[in-house]
Amino acid sequence: MSDYNNNYNANNTSDELDWDSEIEHDSEFILLPEGEYDFKVIKYERGVHNGSDKLPRCSKAILTVEVRDAAGRTATLTHNLFLHRKCEPLLCAFFTAIGQRKHGEKLKMNWLVVPGSTGRCKLGVRNWKTKDGEDRQSNEIKSFLEPKAAPAAPAAHGFTPGTF
Repeated sequence: MSDYNNNYNANNTSDELDWDSEIEHDSEFILLPEGEYDFKVIKYERGVHNGSDKLPRCSKAILTVEVRDAAGRTATLTHNLFLHRKCEPLLCAFFTAIGQRKHGEKLKMNWLVVPGSTGRCKLGVRNWKTKDGEDRQSNEIKSFLEPKAAPAAPAAHGFTPGTF
């Protein structure tokens, strides 16, 4: 993922425009097919979930995530992580995916390392209707995936029968 890391500008901490800013980037909405993708966390914001039928009021992390396909096309998504015990497995999966936690390990969440973190996720396509009744689709992160285990290094024994 080194190319992906090189394209991230770590110095860009604010996307706020002032009244005299120049603009040039048109909307380039990309709908990626369902599947597994590399992702990079661009930023996170602290927010509050006001409560719902499924989850009471709690803090939430609002992630801005870039997902890149094999052709180099990038989709930008917003994903919420709710800071509630009901959602603890989702938080564990996220911190495992970005390499800050090993499966089954206890971890104090370190949000300072989240921006710029990379990992893999399973992406889905969500169908929804606008207020005007138009059918629309958007991508959503279905799950965060554990990093694949690195292949074991060959043993350094010095002697292998049949080789010189």
